Amino acid sequence: MERVLEAIRKRLDELGQPFALAGAFALNAHGITRATADLDLVVAYETQSDLVSALEQMGFETLHRSEGYSNHLHSDPELGRVDLIYVQGTTRAKLFKACQLKSFGHGQMVLVPKIEHLIAMKVHAIKNDRSRRLRDLADIERMLKLPEVDHQEVRRLFANAGLEEDWNELVSR
Repeated sequence: MERVLEAIRKRLDELGQPFALAGAFALNAHGITRATADLDLVVAYETQSDLVSALEQMGFETLHRSEGYSNHLHSDPELGRVDLIYVQGTTRAKLFKACQLKSFGHGQMVLVPKIEHLIAMKVHAIKNDRSRRLRDLADIERMLKLPEVDHQEVRRLFANAGLEEDWNELVSR
């Protein structure tokens, strides 16, 4: 994963664009251990074409590509899977402004979104794909135990997504 991350970092540096960890590696950076075999990154929307091309040149197959996401898989298991989340506008500005630098791998420093933004990504995923519900709610439940989490902000995220029942289930546990 570090080799893939370095290649993506190099391309984004050339473009003058930031990136942040997402998914299990971001959770790990916040002290929540979850095994993973894929690298999830948040990147600027305008980098999509460049990054998809760069990954395909590295031998990744593009499995899915939409306005907000792309998923890429390499035939070499050591290079694994890369999932990119594309953000733009105010979402992009807020997310990157609130990121913190944290250590990844063998001392690389990377941006990591604040917990509430990671939860927002999970809530959005649940809203768009109910098959992710159990896995993502389990991650959110673990994040809610961190002392720095603003529970009112998280409740609003669920309400805005029309997922009040899921929120109520979480707080009743």
